[in-house]
Amino acid sequence: MRTDEFMPTSVGEARVAWYPGQGKPRAVLAVGHGTATGIEAPDLQALAKTLPAQGITVALVEQPYRVVGDPSLSGPTILDAVWRELWPRFESARLPVIAGGRSAGSQVACRTARDLKALAVLALSYPLNGPGQARELLDTGRPTLIVQGGHDPFGRPAQFPALPSTMELVEIPQADHVFHVPYGRQAALDRLTTAVGGWLDRQLPPAA
Repeated sequence: MRTDEFMPTSVGEARVAWYPGQGKPRAVLAVGHGTATGIEAPDLQALAKTLPAQGITVALVEQPYRVVGDPSLSGPTILDAVWRELWPRFESARLPVIAGGRSAGSQVACRTARDLKALAVLALSYPLNGPGQARELLDTGRPTLIVQGGHDPFGRPAQFPALPSTMELVEIPQADHVFHVPYGRQAALDRLTTAVGGWLDRQLPPAA
């Protein structure tokens, strides 16, 4: 069951949509949205639908610029600052917290993970050939999963640099930046959620 929480930040309210983990709680996955899509993006909703059954609480984070409708609040410095302000709320359950995001949201997660001591980083559709940078991605300092469409114009899997052993890259065949595929989006989303769920199981103690 989804619960929305509006949280004050230094630049206005953010919205966090909470999807509580079922059974014994294992972790919190905080996920930020991209520039063109909000928290209703199909991949984020797919994670929110499937991961709670594994004991993972999913927190989908809507940045203030979308909540208040002010594009001037969408710069990376502000996005990172808001994420840092919200982070103690994610930690309040005293569970491991994984930082995640799609596209621009994945950049925020990558840039802040080390300082915030996130357990790990989930990067969906990382914009390697857009505003992103290989250095930003490689400097997370945390185990990192990248899920990338095979036809993503912002970075196909083959274009990524060599990754250290702590980082994994999963390709969704023929998918674009928002995981549209010619063979049916649900099949692509199933691949995505299976990959993320398996990776989270490897980062966390076994579910009770």
